[in-house]
Amino acid sequence: MARYIGPTGKLSRREGINLFLKGRRDTSGKAAIEKRNYPPGQHGRNAKPKTQGYGLQMREKQKVKRIYGLLERQFRRTFDRASQQKGVVGETLLILLERRLDSAVFRMGFAASRAQSRQLVGHGHVRVNGKKVDIPSFEVSLNDVISLSERAAKLKYVAEAIEDAKGRTAPRWIELDSAARSGKVKAMPSRDDVNFPIQEQLIVELYSK
Repeated sequence: MARYIGPTGKLSRREGINLFLKGRRDTSGKAAIEKRNYPPGQHGRNAKPKTQGYGLQMREKQKVKRIYGLLERQFRRTFDRASQQKGVVGETLLILLERRLDSAVFRMGFAASRAQSRQLVGHGHVRVNGKKVDIPSFEVSLNDVISLSERAAKLKYVAEAIEDAKGRTAPRWIELDSAARSGKVKAMPSRDDVNFPIQEQLIVELYSK
């Protein structure tokens, strides 16, 4: 299971926006981008951002990859699947990313970040329709019931994530039961459910070259 293991604070600084990759730390005023709001590296303070053409498209792709925690090969494979389906390619891409099991668990509030959610899934703490699924890229479907194992429900960081999520509204496509540590997919996510400033058309343009 390939994943990025470097410093996540630098990723937000490189994209110039808080990607919320560290959970609580990113909402407590301690995020790296709040302290050093410029790209990482020796020349970060004086760097001139690429705001046109290929550079803009590349930055948008990198931003989305980092939000969802995917490496290039995984992301390109998802894009290729989106391009083979009916509908607008960019929107389909984002919907496929939202349907990943690790993303769904995060959106349900059972983890403070998608990286933490991916760990929960990978360690076998998540059930789909009562069966253990330890593949983060597993795509949830309509009427799937996603729940945590009894052991996971007792983990400190899971309890903290659930507590922090009480003030947030669950996505409209998930029927959440926080007390039971479970949720049901009552509809497929749509473009409007992606709550991040993303210009997906730039990614389509990049891969179409």
